[in-house]
Amino acid sequence: MKKIASVLLATTLALSLAACGNTTSNASNDAPASGSASTPAPEKKKVEITYWYSWGDKIGENNENLVKMFNESQDEVVVKAEYQGTYDDQHSKAQAAFAAGNAPEVWQNEISSVGVFAKSGMTEDLTPFVEKANLDMKDFIPGLMGNSYVDGKLYALPYLRSTPILYLNRTLLKEAGLDPAGPKNWAEFEEYARKLTVKDKRFGITMPVDIWTYEAFVRQSGGTMISEDNKTAAFNTAAGIDPVKLWLKMKKEGTMNIVTTDDAGTQAKTDFHNQRSAMQFASTADLTKNMIVAEEQGFELGTSFMPANTTFGVPTGGCNLVMSAKLSPEKQEAAWKFIQWMTSKEQTIYASSFTGYLPSRVSAVESDEMKKLYEEKPLFKVAVDQLAYAGPRPMQKAYPEIAKILKDEILRSVVDSSVTAEAAIAEAAKKADALLSK
Repeated sequence: MKKIASVLLATTLALSLAACGNTTSNASNDAPASGSASTPAPEKKKVEITYWYSWGDKIGENNENLVKMFNESQDEVVVKAEYQGTYDDQHSKAQAAFAAGNAPEVWQNEISSVGVFAKSGMTEDLTPFVEKANLDMKDFIPGLMGNSYVDGKLYALPYLRSTPILYLNRTLLKEAGLDPAGPKNWAEFEEYARKLTVKDKRFGITMPVDIWTYEAFVRQSGGTMISEDNKTAAFNTAAGIDPVKLWLKMKKEGTMNIVTTDDAGTQAKTDFHNQRSAMQFASTADLTKNMIVAEEQGFELGTSFMPANTTFGVPTGGCNLVMSAKLSPEKQEAAWKFIQWMTSKEQTIYASSFTGYLPSRVSAVESDEMKKLYEEKPLFKVAVDQLAYAGPRPMQKAYPEIAKILKDEILRSVVDSSVTAEAAIAEAAKKADALLSK
């Protein structure tokens, strides 16, 4: 901090006394000595903002580490990181906080919810900030930008992004005489699951009824979830029915364990970790955790594209960073400074290497650091290569409710053998159409 010298004051007093001839006066002793310093100017107060994030383990560590790094990198903004549970938990809390007038300045939007929050007026249009900063938007991987724009305006920047991939226990695959590279299509997937199943000991695969996985299978069949005009469900076709038929068939054969409890996702991970299943569909964000567990459990981990039907296909997932609307100019600038830093090339490299999430910057993928990582640990590159077959998730306001309806109807067909795949999807489509027509 610069200090202001008081030389001018001292000189003025000395000249005044000399002119009066008052050489015996002690008044001159009260003047500061030439060259002494005044009281330091107060330090500029740092702007404090709050950042909400989801998920724990390596993902939580990554968020906390990056916030600490940001706070230490500059002296203008202090960010307080706060864990909020799942994306759904965070979204519900954000709505309540916004209504109460104490929303976090920066938080995570699960990508299919970006449109909902933007259209509700809860998040800020980032376009002016991007233009002012002259940010190179072409450096963001195009396949990850589909859930960032709403009505032509930029409301979010890609942060921790992912696709589902197929995790494999290569040790078990080799024991079963299967190619450890994994199945390439649905027919091979069925064959792998059949050969990997050991009655009363192990399933070929354990999975929950998950909307993200369903979207992937629909895309693999050449289908889409919502019509192009956003007015009707598009999944009530063979492309939307065939995935459920496949799952029900494999469940009946005993090669797929479809978990129906509230902790289904956790159970699927536990089965894979404990080698009670040989395959698992999960986010690339689980990669570093699965690598650690595989080493602890003594098996070789593999990853591959999700198997194709008529084509390969996956939705993208994860979260984008958003700024709360209606912030003061000071808070806006602080929030933007943090968002820009978190989504930069360097932090993208760090987050991807630390967690397994996709790098969202072209410059990050092409960096020497990521090239070295892919060479040393090729499992990290599978999801990056799969991006060629990836697409955005639906962002209609009604879609979160439609996703829940779909999950419930598919679950109904899983637990009730009298409910066919056709009936479950038809009922879901009927309810979805009613929501979309409002």
